Amino acid sequence: MDSLTELTHKLRDFAGERDWEQFHTPKNLAMAMIVEAAELVEHFQWLTAEQSCALDAAKREEVRQEIGDVLIYLTRIADRLGIDPVAAAHDKIVINAAKYPVERVRGSAAKSTEHAK
Repeated sequence: MDSLTELTHKLRDFAGERDWEQFHTPKNLAMAMIVEAAELVEHFQWLTAEQSCALDAAKREEVRQEIGDVLIYLTRIADRLGIDPVAAAHDKIVINAAKYPVERVRGSAAKSTEHAK
């Protein structure tokens, strides 16, 4: 399995070989990622929570393809902006741990602004 760094290089090469760097601006990539994320969400739109956890093989493959599309665009945005997405995610975990302390939020889906401080 490829690492995120290897994927970044493959995507950079893929775009470069096709002379797509000119189109792969952060703005365009972010917009394309949102379109793909919407296509991902569409697969779950009218399902119950239980149905969303029990996709048949064909639907699961469609969802898998959309996840790939979202990851591709997210990886390209990070690459174009020189952001390490893994480091950014680790930093967000630290921020979220402070924002959502276990003793205050365990078992709750409420937003941080809805929790008593």
